[in-house]
Amino acid sequence: MNYKEDFVAAIDIGTTKIVAIVGKRKENGKIEILGISKTASKGVKRGVVLNIEEAVSSIEKTVEDVQFNIGKEIKNVYVGIAGQHIKSIKNRGYINRDSYDDEITRADIDALIQDMYKIPIDIGEEIIHVLPQSYIVDSEEGVKNPIGMSGKRVEANFHIVIGQIASARNIGKCISKAGLKLNQLILEPLASSSAVLTNDEMEAGVALVDIGGGTTDIAVYYDNIIRHTAVIPFGGDIVTKDIKEGCAILQRQAELLKVQYGSALGDLAKEEEVVSIPGISGREPKEISFKSLAYIIQSRMEEILDAVIYEIENSGCFERLGAGVVITGGGALLKHLPALVKFKTGLDVRIGYPTEHLTTEAMSEVNHPMYSTSVGLILEGFACIDELRKSDTCKHKEVEVETEEQEIEEEKIDTKQKEKKTGVGFMSSLKKVFTDIFDEDDAEM
Repeated sequence: MNYKEDFVAAIDIGTTKIVAIVGKRKENGKIEILGISKTASKGVKRGVVLNIEEAVSSIEKTVEDVQFNIGKEIKNVYVGIAGQHIKSIKNRGYINRDSYDDEITRADIDALIQDMYKIPIDIGEEIIHVLPQSYIVDSEEGVKNPIGMSGKRVEANFHIVIGQIASARNIGKCISKAGLKLNQLILEPLASSSAVLTNDEMEAGVALVDIGGGTTDIAVYYDNIIRHTAVIPFGGDIVTKDIKEGCAILQRQAELLKVQYGSALGDLAKEEEVVSIPGISGREPKEISFKSLAYIIQSRMEEILDAVIYEIENSGCFERLGAGVVITGGGALLKHLPALVKFKTGLDVRIGYPTEHLTTEAMSEVNHPMYSTSVGLILEGFACIDELRKSDTCKHKEVEVETEEQEIEEEKIDTKQKEKKTGVGFMSSLKKVFTDIFDEDDAEM
């Protein structure tokens, strides 16, 4: 198999925006972003495609823009998937090997992972990711990488991500109708984690909270192992909707208010400060106080955070989050949000920017929490290529071994056939017998 690594392209299909991004891996392993394009999302709600034609139109526009910017054609893409239909389960699998002495190989691990794709799930669902958490080799627990070890029974604990077949198929249809080939669907919180979390944070214990327009994605890590993933069907859009209804203004005005003057803590906003909103169709302008605006935002953000805390508690790692919470996504830059998260959870909080694995000369435009998922999809794309290469190399080695064994067997068969024809086999046997007798006599003397 030929793995072309000139660049990796990805598409982030969000509720408020669709992003096309192209990245290249440098020699030092860092990623250089070659181009990025963003367009308003249509036909998508809470991470799920509801109108394929509108979504295809948005995808085509952003892909054309990024192709023009980088001067290259995009054919294959990695795409993120989220939505309320996403759920995760835990499962354990095992394989019994033929020998204690042979080393555990990549093929053994691949077979163990592939078995997990066969577990029974509900009708209308499919498995998106099978993520190994830890391995057990002949009752030896806590093994992180068993390849190269010796053992007969290999077990593993898995984190399995499941989604609705219809949602995944609709994304696939959008990509296909846009003239592209879908390489793989990638769970968005995993992508965001790759972009913003450090290895130290994942070891100490951390909860990533990606606040998007339609959903809030969660990924919990501890001891460098993914412990829990979840997608909450609330995001920045419902905050905007509350402002629109609470202040009786237009949607675009509510979004502008939230971004420019909004705050996640009502007590810190000044009541005497007001903003004037133009009236609808020539009506009198409205004056809205910063304090009342902040309380509208705070009440909805607290509701989202309650759902986040519930999911973190479900992970069983709430007390182990030594690195606290990392918030990212477009909603992460809401004023005073880190303070509200810290107040609600009692944990340390920082804002995550997707620059952890980017080159220093990376585009400044990408240095924004809203692009965490997009950059993460590029990173996960290269990770997929590496995994495929490892598996393919393993299969290639197995074929070589089988070929060598076949050649040896064929040589033996050819030799036996020649011996039968010439009588060499019988004479060789006699010669061996006489040689052994003379060797014994010499030894006795």
